[in-house]
Amino acid sequence: METEAALIAGPFGLHQPAEDAAELEPDIILTPLVGFDRGGNRIGQGAGYYDRAFLAHPNAWRVGIALSVQQVDTLTPDPWDVPLHAIATELEWITP
Repeated sequence: METEAALIAGPFGLHQPAEDAAELEPDIILTPLVGFDRGGNRIGQGAGYYDRAFLAHPNAWRVGIALSVQQVDTLTPDPWDVPLHAIATELEWITP
């Protein structure tokens, strides 16, 4: 069983595991959204960080976090876009 690593001071005053700490597999990846549809498609910040995290951890549950006003009728995902398992807003829990 893996144990949590001690945290060290990192950039911007954040605490993080040391570079040589064992990598753990996440169960859930919380993802901030710019926009989303009820099919689990999303618009992010555009840098691809979460797309790469989703591909690196395919067994993690992908949960988007947004306000209900960020919902759009339909998004057309690009071939590399990975859909969300669920979306949490201030009004509801959406599971496509």
